[in-house]
Amino acid sequence: MELGFLTACLPESDLSDIARWAAGHGFDALEVAGWPAPDHRDHIKVDQFDRAESIRVRKIFEETGLTLSSIAYYENNLDPTRRAEVNEHVRRCVDAAAELGCPTVGTFVGRDPGLPVADNLKLAEDVFVPLVEYARGRGVTIVIENCVMKSWHPDGYPGNLAYSPELWEWMFTLGLKLNYDPSHLVALGIDPVAAVVPYISDIAHVQAKDTQILPGKIDRYGFYGPVSGAKGWYRFRVPGLGQVDWTGLVDALYEGGYDGVISVEHEDPVWSGDDERVYAGLGIAHRTLRDLIVG
Repeated sequence: MELGFLTACLPESDLSDIARWAAGHGFDALEVAGWPAPDHRDHIKVDQFDRAESIRVRKIFEETGLTLSSIAYYENNLDPTRRAEVNEHVRRCVDAAAELGCPTVGTFVGRDPGLPVADNLKLAEDVFVPLVEYARGRGVTIVIENCVMKSWHPDGYPGNLAYSPELWEWMFTLGLKLNYDPSHLVALGIDPVAAVVPYISDIAHVQAKDTQILPGKIDRYGFYGPVSGAKGWYRFRVPGLGQVDWTGLVDALYEGGYDGVISVEHEDPVWSGDDERVYAGLGIAHRTLRDLIVG
């Protein structure tokens, strides 16, 4: 296994600077943000990807010795107002990944909030079967993060139909693989170590994020969280500052045969605000995970 992180936590920084820092601080890989401009999470210019951009990115990874584990574009592929636009950018990410020798592109299934779940699952089949075939023909695997994305539903229900093992089994039938993030299972009351064991052969990438349960909050708001706009009963942290059993999880991944990248997804509100604090948070994650990962 290799240890990396998702570059989206440093939207104002250049990829070359991020890569040099990562290589100098003991990381092995980067999961690189590929959103379209003007979004600053465009560390690979997927929407302007040409020979010059390919050479630029290849040079960065050759000079630092890092692995490019995935191109990240986490948007709602079933959004009725943006579906064609989002689907097309996924294809552009696939094209860039194929050119760069990157094995995976990460995105969300998403949801049309105006439709019931059964209709969304049928819609997702119509959307993702051709996307998977497009990627497969270029030697790239599309991976789906199991984030709930409650903000995509007006009542705070799951907005990304890939949040549970039941739904993982459905999406595997479409040829999709899992970008496994244990933090979201903690927030669903699911044991992230026990849940992952049956599915390790269908995991093509892993994201490392932690979840901290906030004392007393669930007794006021309940499992589904507040309706008032207040903060909920948990928050995301860098690995080591929440509830996830990282020793048990990494051990389970090894035992199940996973040999890919574990990529820190930094969404910790404590270690955010400027690049110095973000890098400090990545350092905490590195100290938590480094000794667990055998290169």
